[in-house]
Amino acid sequence: MEADAAAGRQSGRTVNILRYLATPRWFGWLALVLVLAAACTALGLWQLDRRDQAAATVNTVQANYDRTPVPYSPEFFEAFEENAEWTPVTLVGEYDSAGQRIVRNRPLNGRPGYEVLVPLKLKDGTAVVINRGWLPIGNDQAGRPDDVPPAPDGEVTVVARIRPAEPALDRSAPAGQLASIDLAEYREQLGYPVSTAAYGLLASETPAPATAPVAPAKPAIDLGPHLSYSMQWFAFGVLLFVGLGYAARQQYLIDHEDAGAPPVPARARRRPSSEEEEDAILDARGL
Repeated sequence: MEADAAAGRQSGRTVNILRYLATPRWFGWLALVLVLAAACTALGLWQLDRRDQAAATVNTVQANYDRTPVPYSPEFFEAFEENAEWTPVTLVGEYDSAGQRIVRNRPLNGRPGYEVLVPLKLKDGTAVVINRGWLPIGNDQAGRPDDVPPAPDGEVTVVARIRPAEPALDRSAPAGQLASIDLAEYREQLGYPVSTAAYGLLASETPAPATAPVAPAKPAIDLGPHLSYSMQWFAFGVLLFVGLGYAARQQYLIDHEDAGAPPVPARARRRPSSEEEEDAILDARGL
């Protein structure tokens, strides 16, 4: 019987709290929490999506980077496919050193610098752009590297990994430079057929030159902190509702404690003493 009575009291209190919350004031707070929780959920899902992208990149690197080089085929660079990225390809041709360009704003390990692009003309009359590597910014002349190691002359055998072309940027570059690896713009500058879907990131050249730009390192095999970040955003969304519930319950208890408190009794009026009556009479006469 006592358990039933306690359960009844608890049920009644719950109903009272719900009625207390069914007011414009608390509906406003609930709406705010819903908006913030939706934002937290969206950010959590975004982090999960970024983790999926990182996982796909890692899987592609692991599958392709250290493969035995495959013979050149035009579709590798004319129609880029994500599952072929980082695949080493063997190409034979001659560098067009006159068509060389440097790409601006290409940091490496936190150091500012450039990347060197040179078209490799193939025997079929087309050309594939080869990224020969990285150079630091120059000290002798602002906006340019001090020295660009020349590409080998004559026929050369190149092993390069497939990389996708980059979008155009809304900024210009000085003569002989590019703002990004925008192969369509590069082809317009060269004036002859160049594959524009992908370029080759240099792995080796035969014959090897005496000096060359800095070779790129293998991409890091790391998924990043995206999973932990997503869990944090989801937790924040849940805590918003927990905080709202706690605040509502505390405010309900405070309001009902104030309402249920016994009224403070009025103090009984005390009859003034004879001295106080005499002082009042004198004050009234201005004495």
